[in-house]
Amino acid sequence: MLVRAISAFPSTALHWEAVTVRYLLLTGMSGAGKTLALRNLEDLGAFCVDNLPPRMISGLIESCENSALTAQTAAFSVDVRSGVLFDAHQASLLIRDAQEVGRQVRTVFLEAENEALLARFKESRREHPLCTDGTSLTEAIAIERQLLQPLRETADYLIDTTSLNPRSLLARMREIYRENGGGEEAPLRVEVVSFGFKRGIPLQADLTLDVRFLPNPFYIPELCRHSGRDADVRDYVLGNPVTQTFLEKEKELLAFLLPHYREEGKRRLVLAVGCTGGAHRSVAIAENLAAWLTELGYKVLLTHRDMEIEQARWSEKSEKSEN
Repeated sequence: MLVRAISAFPSTALHWEAVTVRYLLLTGMSGAGKTLALRNLEDLGAFCVDNLPPRMISGLIESCENSALTAQTAAFSVDVRSGVLFDAHQASLLIRDAQEVGRQVRTVFLEAENEALLARFKESRREHPLCTDGTSLTEAIAIERQLLQPLRETADYLIDTTSLNPRSLLARMREIYRENGGGEEAPLRVEVVSFGFKRGIPLQADLTLDVRFLPNPFYIPELCRHSGRDADVRDYVLGNPVTQTFLEKEKELLAFLLPHYREEGKRRLVLAVGCTGGAHRSVAIAENLAAWLTELGYKVLLTHRDMEIEQARWSEKSEKSEN
């Protein structure tokens, strides 16, 4: 078995300088936070695989290097959930073999004190993967520590999560990600949605702006049948001094908030902008904010929820008036 594992990494493989992907093997005690840590790495931009049997490590690395993987960091978790397929000693040897032929592989081992693990399993009401055939939780934790010892002894990072909260674990994983080839973190995706309050606030909204205090183009005959995407309505709304002051202050607030949301681990934020019907003021403001956010480097998705509904109503009214 060992010979087959070694042969999976031929000596003619990539040299150290040629490696473009760096690997993080995430392992450790059940209940110590591996799932959250792996999710953090994925949110940061790493390619992640959960619960990988050790004998598949070489195949995964070969697949990553022979494919058009865009992520600079690949992370995979290896632990006792693999059951009879788990072998910590085998995993350690495979990592060593990969390193000897130029792969950059680092092991992150998460652990916690027994009391903390016991409390977490009781709180979550989940079964420990080794609690079978009458094995108690305390015994399962002790057995797992022994099984994982070969990986713990060779780990590059030891993280004791006994006193760590999720935010602190995220900060630690971010450090590890950056130290191991992590490129630019996946930018915060901002969804800007214009809407009309008369049809309700979008349920997915994180931040809601009410722009009904601005002058309404609906009451100007030459503008009422145009939307906030039309130049005349846009100029009317954005040319108002009150609008300009509002946008200046709102952009200052968003410039402060969004980096902190990203630092906290948020990947997606929905900014809802509402007026009465959702076709004039909210559309013009949403368009302006979306363009500004794009210039700042955020991934932006712009949606006008109610604009077409309002336009259809206008057309219907026009047809009825003509008849």
